[in-house]
Amino acid sequence: MSSLLILNGPNLNMLGVRQPEIYGATRLQDIKTLCIARAKELGISCAFEQTNIEGELVTMIQDARGVHDAIILNAGAYTHTSIALMDAILASEVPTIELHLSNIHARESFRQTSYVATAAIGQICGFGAKGYLLAIDAAAGLSEIP
Repeated sequence: MSSLLILNGPNLNMLGVRQPEIYGATRLQDIKTLCIARAKELGISCAFEQTNIEGELVTMIQDARGVHDAIILNAGAYTHTSIALMDAILASEVPTIELHLSNIHARESFRQTSYVATAAIGQICGFGAKGYLLAIDAAAGLSEIP
């Protein structure tokens, strides 16, 4: 693996401020710094983006085709509502890992449905900011899976 795209959806720019009892006190900029460092340790180029706009996420996923070897996607609330993201992942044919800071399966029933999971190769949730590092390690190991 040589290139990884980490995408963050709506409200993740508010990390550290928004409901820290659920999402933790770590800011997105701090997570970005950790991710870039972990990717560098593994010899992987890493792009890290955030947007509150669903269509921008769709475009970034589509544009990853032929550019990035894997995507890590924390789609936030779009996880539970966006067929467009699911379709973009499938169309891009880029292996995508779904990521959540909280354990969506232990939360409200509407958060337990994930359209992203339908297209993702795996899901990491409930580990807070450390989940990003787990996802990077998982992505780095994709080439080892037969």
